[in-house]
Amino acid sequence: MKRNLLIAICAASLLFSGICQDMTAQSRRDKEQTYILETPYDVVKLTPPQGKKIKNVILMIGDGMSLMHMYSAWTANRGKLNLDNSQAVGLSKTYCADKLITDSGAGGTALATGYKTNYHHVGVDPDGKPLKSLSTLAGEKNMGTGIVVTCRLWDATPADFCCHNIDRDAESDIVTDYVNCGVDFVFGGGSKLFENRADGRNLFNELKAKGYQTPRSWDELAKINDGKVFCITDTVDTPVPAERGDLLARASMKAIDMLSKNENGFFLMIEGSQLDDYGHFNDLDMLMQEVHDFDRTIGKVFEWAAQDGETLVVVTADHETGGLTLVDGDLKEGRIVGKFSTGGHSGVMVPVYTFGPGYENFTGIFENTDVFWKIKKLLNL
Repeated sequence: MKRNLLIAICAASLLFSGICQDMTAQSRRDKEQTYILETPYDVVKLTPPQGKKIKNVILMIGDGMSLMHMYSAWTANRGKLNLDNSQAVGLSKTYCADKLITDSGAGGTALATGYKTNYHHVGVDPDGKPLKSLSTLAGEKNMGTGIVVTCRLWDATPADFCCHNIDRDAESDIVTDYVNCGVDFVFGGGSKLFENRADGRNLFNELKAKGYQTPRSWDELAKINDGKVFCITDTVDTPVPAERGDLLARASMKAIDMLSKNENGFFLMIEGSQLDDYGHFNDLDMLMQEVHDFDRTIGKVFEWAAQDGETLVVVTADHETGGLTLVDGDLKEGRIVGKFSTGGHSGVMVPVYTFGPGYENFTGIFENTDVFWKIKKLLNL
């Protein structure tokens, strides 16, 4: 009885929190918000690698990221972003199988598996049949594989690369698929559904039985240099940028360091997860903090790829969130003035930026599913 009461209280609390966030977002919508980046960060001009061989691919997804997000962040950082080092830019059409306006379940599944699927589906086709992701295909070729996110691991985007379900809201069921996914390096949040589960399963113990090390903090992870890793640092999402610092960059570089030891190469998916949240909340300040955190991570990854010479980096989004419009600002001051038009997703095409060998394959206008097929071909999966 006490357990059921506690569950009911938690559910009510989450519902109330969601209602409050929606009301707060509505109060901000279509009203001008001003953001100034007080301390701009440096951007280093990189010399792209000159070779043609592609041994590794790093796919970076800014959840809900649009051209307007990036241009606003560029303005706030006084006219520079690490993303400026991209060698080519394309545009991706994001509609899903049954709706014009997609979500991260269907949008991420298209990037991960090469197939359009229904709204809210995760890693399955419109009929619910499981699809193989780039992570799975790379693993079958004995390449290293990894997923690094700042959200809970049952969220749609990371799940698209490892899990299979017709409903992204079936969170407790979704996370069980990680046990058999086989990805070598996983980093994110969401321990709440990995232990103390209603079904009595402890997924950490099951992962250990599969040969994974399961560090629960950055400090524990930092001490590990080889083997398979499944690191969950927080109960739900990782903290906001002001609290977590450069955690996304550190975790991403840790993944690269470990996966690059595989002589067959690697595939790594990195997500700037919480851009989407603050697009939904219509919070320009927090959205820009997340975009700049993602861009600083891009800078670290681009720098490594430039030195490696055999790594293609693809940076894109699964959809746009918030309908942000830049209506005023000052480049010298790093001041932007923006408005949001929705608390949901919009249907605009999203950018695809590339750096490294094979960059020229991602120009023009194409379907989001083509990102999968291009990477698959370049890695000969």
